[in-house]
Amino acid sequence: MKALVLKEYNRFSLEEVPLPEIGPEEVLVRVKACGICGSDVHGMDGSTGRRIPPIIMGHEASGVIEQLGSGSSEWQVGERVTFDSTVVTRQDFYSQKGAFNLSDFRKVLGVSCGEYRQHGAFAEYVAVPQSILYRLPEGLSFTQAAMTEPVSVAFHAVNLIPSEINDSAVVVGCGMIGLFVVQALRIKGCGRIIAIDLGRSRLDMALKFGADFAIKSDEGDTIDKVKNLTHGRGADMAFEVVGIAPTVNLAIHAVRKGGKVGLVGNLSPKVELPLQAVVTRQLTLYGSCASAGEYPACLDMIASGRVKVDAMISAVVPLLDAALWFDRLHKGEPGLMKVIVKP
Repeated sequence: MKALVLKEYNRFSLEEVPLPEIGPEEVLVRVKACGICGSDVHGMDGSTGRRIPPIIMGHEASGVIEQLGSGSSEWQVGERVTFDSTVVTRQDFYSQKGAFNLSDFRKVLGVSCGEYRQHGAFAEYVAVPQSILYRLPEGLSFTQAAMTEPVSVAFHAVNLIPSEINDSAVVVGCGMIGLFVVQALRIKGCGRIIAIDLGRSRLDMALKFGADFAIKSDEGDTIDKVKNLTHGRGADMAFEVVGIAPTVNLAIHAVRKGGKVGLVGNLSPKVELPLQAVVTRQLTLYGSCASAGEYPACLDMIASGRVKVDAMISAVVPLLDAALWFDRLHKGEPGLMKVIVKP
């Protein structure tokens, strides 16, 4: 089969590689669409340490079942599916509690980090356990289905934080995940949603997808603007969807006393925390990792149109051109969001 292989950092090769072998509880999926994730882009240049070459990346995918393992009795060849990015093969303490995203035996498709190498879906075929498969709703395209993973990440983060009807919320960082967080907050019943970003085009999209107010963070005092929109107190909760020190600090100072902050972005492995502000204002911080069971709900919401994904898709490209689009994403081309690869 053809596959896009990261041969060394910043160098791809389109190669013929052996067809993946499947175990009894696995299926072989013919990949129809696979999104380029921001983590893939940062993995490509070696900055995350989680894409050690050689590796076939790709974990946001959909396709058709091509072959069944001997123990795959609940599925049929030809079924349209997507699959979780998280591969868990053992029922450990966390998996038994439904938190398989925290499993000690968790692997991620398209990742090689020293502890394991799990080839992903930038290829014509990928092998996955039947336990992480989900059937596609009628009418949902493969391209739309490939967006399920980032949608699920946003909904997982929003579901982690207890909230009340009409709570106010701030979203710091309006990239793709941030825009899905905005949509999730609106569906959950939040009242005033305030989007914060440096980019005007991203803020315009946030308003389109459900934000009530948009603040460009390099124009004036952002915290004062947030307080003016939240009775002088600050928001009930905030979601940080970047992962660098300035935006983490902004999210912490944007909430009221007793407020809650969801930390979704992790661009930097370490940030300086304003500890005194967290302690004396009695804030609660929530770390959010991947997703854990949100796929069925997200698939239904995408299929029904309640969650909008089409406007996030900048390009649909063949596997042959994928390396070029990786480069464009790495350079931060303005306006470029999700690129879907079709092997």
